[in-house]
Amino acid sequence: MQLKGFHHLTAITADAPGNHKFYTKILGLRLVKKTVNQDDTSAYHLFYADGVGSPGTDITFFDWPVGREDRGTHSITRTGFRVADSKTLTYWKHRFTTHGVRHGDVVERDGRPTLDFEDAEGQRLSLVADDSGEAHAWSESPVPAEHQIRGLGPITMSVPDLKPTDMVLTKLMNMTPARRFGDTHVYTMGGDGAVAELHVAVEPKLPPAQQGAGGVHHVAFNIPSTEYQDWADRLSSMRVPNSGPVDRFWFKSLYFREPNGILFELATDAPGFATDESMERLGTTLSLPPFLEPRRAQIEAGLKPL
Repeated sequence: MQLKGFHHLTAITADAPGNHKFYTKILGLRLVKKTVNQDDTSAYHLFYADGVGSPGTDITFFDWPVGREDRGTHSITRTGFRVADSKTLTYWKHRFTTHGVRHGDVVERDGRPTLDFEDAEGQRLSLVADDSGEAHAWSESPVPAEHQIRGLGPITMSVPDLKPTDMVLTKLMNMTPARRFGDTHVYTMGGDGAVAELHVAVEPKLPPAQQGAGGVHHVAFNIPSTEYQDWADRLSSMRVPNSGPVDRFWFKSLYFREPNGILFELATDAPGFATDESMERLGTTLSLPPFLEPRRAQIEAGLKPL
């Protein structure tokens, strides 16, 4: 039982229209699913991904009317995106400058050229030169195909104490400690390249983070659909408090918290976002799972236009 890398990462925004503009018009990602938080239907759940909505490429957002995140430990602190190479990072640095996006310089981090930047709400992001895996460009992206974001990875989380988190990552989730740079420990999964790397920064002097806009809600790891019940049984047999099976319609999920309080999700790679929309029409209308369809009129009335 090996994780295949990341499935998605879900963050928080308090400005759905501004969020939509930034991730589609500036970052050039495709809105592959416009839906609502299934546990809070007053909030959008927006999925941005590559041209075909591949698992491991999407960053998603809950739209909640909250204040900004108070940064700290016990949290996911930075989301990486893979791009082709250093030349592409030069393109992106110029693009960020042109569009007034806060960004740093291209630096080498953990052996890879990296460009840090933030969205308007302070969501901490990076572009990392890593050409592993397949690339599925979006034909309608404002970014040229050769420079488009290829997918997620690596993702960085902060904990005050590594030992209990290490136990869960290695003994429960079958990750492998690979290396260390500075105070950050790199764990690898069964996938290929940076999409299969979790970076754990040990920062005991930081205060606990308080979630809010510009912060991350949870990270989801990709599991084969055929192993879903096996993972549910594994969590139960190891006595890990968890959600039990949850059917999100486009994938199935299991939720639990690692010992430092960060929410993890295991999500299946099928059936996928084209289950209820054609590939050509992904994200163009409000998509609801069948159990919410009878409430469509009420739900639509409560949502602001993007």
